[in-house]
Amino acid sequence: MKDELFQLWVYLSTTPLAGLTVTLVAYQIGAAVYRRSGANPVANPVLVAVVLLVALLWATGTPYRTYFEGAQFVHFLLGPATVALAIPLYRHFATIRRSALAIAVSIVAGSVTAIVTAVGTAWLMGASSRTLLSLAPKSVTTPVAMGISEQIGGLPSLTAVLVILTGILGAVFATWTLNAAGIRDWRARGLSVGVGAHGIGTARAFQVNELAGAFASLAMGLNALATALLVPLLTRLPW
Repeated sequence: MKDELFQLWVYLSTTPLAGLTVTLVAYQIGAAVYRRSGANPVANPVLVAVVLLVALLWATGTPYRTYFEGAQFVHFLLGPATVALAIPLYRHFATIRRSALAIAVSIVAGSVTAIVTAVGTAWLMGASSRTLLSLAPKSVTTPVAMGISEQIGGLPSLTAVLVILTGILGAVFATWTLNAAGIRDWRARGLSVGVGAHGIGTARAFQVNELAGAFASLAMGLNALATALLVPLLTRLPW
């Protein structure tokens, strides 16, 4: 019976829709776990889905390339999903306009902090220069981070992993951290999550409050621009 199930999986894994199907199923399981937990951040649907998919690929010996051939449609949808973030921005445009100066200062400060703390910590721990360059853009969305990493001499594949880990950790711990810091303003909470945890954190912000989600999506986009301008300066430093 076990051999038959394995042979069935080998057959199904070669079909284009296999990767897409298991991705959607894994996320639905993650969403169900999240609801059952009472919206506990630790049970983040993305985190649960990633764990399930990694376990499945490892148990079946399926190469990531084979999986991605079917799952790449989800990757394609990241573009339209990002564009759709303009809707809540439009709804709260008046509030955003009144806070323009504070937003600009916060984005620059957050971007610099995210880069310096990550790279500085890794440097103190003896990381190689290429690892440092791969780590620098870890707080922006994956396509942008990988592009920056490649341009400055980092490892895009390592950067992608770091970006996902950053987003998941940010989504899990942001609420507790912001509560502990006494930050109650939804605008400030959204900006901090968007800068620190890009798309995954932004999705979490929308689950909590729409205003926070709008500011998080704005911060995610502006932080990508700020990081693309600031990170190349690292290449001039003597690592």
